[in-house]
Amino acid sequence: MHKCRFQILVSKLQKNKFKMKKIIALVILIWLSQITFSQIINNYDLVIYGGTSAGISAAIQASRMGKTVVVIEPTNRIGGLTTGGLGQTDIGNKQAIGGIAREFYQNVKKHYQQPENWKWQKSGEYKDGGQTRTDSGEDAMWTFEPSAALKILHQMLEPEKNITLVHNQRLDRKNGVTKKKGVITSIAMESGEVYSGKAFIDATYEGDLMASAGVSYTVGRESNKQYGETLNGVHTADTARTMTNRLGRNSINHNFVNGVDPYREKGNPASGLLPHINPKGPGKEGSGNKGVQAYCFRMCLTNHPENRIPFEKPANYNELDYELLLRNYEAGEKGFPWINSDMPNRKTDTNNRTGFSTDFIGQNYDYPEASYAEREAIAERHRNYQKGLMWTLAYHPRMAEHIRNEVSRWGMCKDEFTEGNGWQEQLYVREARRMVSYYVMTQYHCEGLTVANDPVGLAAYGMDSHHVQRYVTKEGFVKNEGNVEAPVSGPYPISYRSIVPKEKECKNLLVPVCVSATHIAFGSIRMEPVFMVLGQSAAIAASMAIDKNIPVQQVEYKELQKVLLENMQRLK
Repeated sequence: MHKCRFQILVSKLQKNKFKMKKIIALVILIWLSQITFSQIINNYDLVIYGGTSAGISAAIQASRMGKTVVVIEPTNRIGGLTTGGLGQTDIGNKQAIGGIAREFYQNVKKHYQQPENWKWQKSGEYKDGGQTRTDSGEDAMWTFEPSAALKILHQMLEPEKNITLVHNQRLDRKNGVTKKKGVITSIAMESGEVYSGKAFIDATYEGDLMASAGVSYTVGRESNKQYGETLNGVHTADTARTMTNRLGRNSINHNFVNGVDPYREKGNPASGLLPHINPKGPGKEGSGNKGVQAYCFRMCLTNHPENRIPFEKPANYNELDYELLLRNYEAGEKGFPWINSDMPNRKTDTNNRTGFSTDFIGQNYDYPEASYAEREAIAERHRNYQKGLMWTLAYHPRMAEHIRNEVSRWGMCKDEFTEGNGWQEQLYVREARRMVSYYVMTQYHCEGLTVANDPVGLAAYGMDSHHVQRYVTKEGFVKNEGNVEAPVSGPYPISYRSIVPKEKECKNLLVPVCVSATHIAFGSIRMEPVFMVLGQSAAIAASMAIDKNIPVQQVEYKELQKVLLENMQRLK
């Protein structure tokens, strides 16, 4: 019966070939609709979510190992903080950095060896005054302009024909991860685009893919008790000793001078607290909380008149937001409220310093778990806060004259972050989510008392936390809490197990940025060169897992170690 109807249909179509062509075309379109377009064009060996320095390093390594790679960057700019203003490289020991990370810093030196890249000053006039001074005979350079870093990363990507770079695509964090038996098969963007792969890397600062994939994580500070540490949790004391009896500077740094009144009307608690002070107090010493160390924008400033954009008073400026800053100077603060590290071409990497500075203390707690819209609002509040801060420092009549005279010489750069009039999109997310895997890096690893036997890279910077909250002391004055600056024993290994989830949670995901570490250990690990190192190592492990069709947790470490060393990673 069905055959007979089909023969009649064919007969009719033969009499009208035009109709037949239209029907055939319609049938093809219906068939194509059953196979999503994304499944045809978006299938890769390795899918990397996050075009941070770690993501780019991972992509280059995977491409060199013959893997097809897509890097999905949620914004319009790759490189994260490396291209977002953090031109002063924090390392601790430069010899700990190898592989693709070192290639990048070698390329920075090559960039500045070209005379055409010195526009606003001569190369001989530049003096590197940062923490990682470049010696004359060194093969790399460790300070750079944001625009130079962006150019260099793109140049490093150009020869890699296996890499697809996608901008302005954000993960659908609610329904975007498809998993089968603990294996991610694809991830979907808010746009509807779907990317399938054999392995995945979360290279974001926020850990969005990790969280959406159902991997365990934490936010905030653990108590000292949880891992037997001494530097985690709440710290209001001026100093604290590490387990190796070395002195670590804590809340005494980047704090208010004594005697700064916290109340809207001086001496009157009934008038209420000034903005952004925690009315509940700091909490019990050493206790954990969900507070997140402060964020800021790492401003790139210049004092060159032809390239300078003077600081402007934001439209929503509220003097009350800066009353504590003014009172701090009126109470005796003498220092400049910034660390203005010199970059080439008369530019800076400007960071937080003193009790009231670029860090917007206590105003980022919601950021790690916030929606995209909420994060954008938090970032905008940080940006407006810093705009108001810089205007106050440069022009407010109550500001100390020597501060006004110096700060007003500076401004944003006309040739950096041109789409934002000198202000970048990339917020300095010092810490957000941190994975909790079978292996957690702790203070003991940083101090050399516990040593990981499966290293995939080295960290060497001190344990560093910025302030978390602002509170009123029992004497009735304002102070900051959360700053920790404690030394490490030297370069120490980061475990492979700290960049892979528990196997029962996800078998084909690696997390080289939001690594499994306590708050205080992460404060040492969280440096851009280290993220690049871990990104490269993650890509090597992912490629090996793909080749053997095994979970990333089952990659044999001795084999991994061999390939890591072949690719110039430094493991000891």
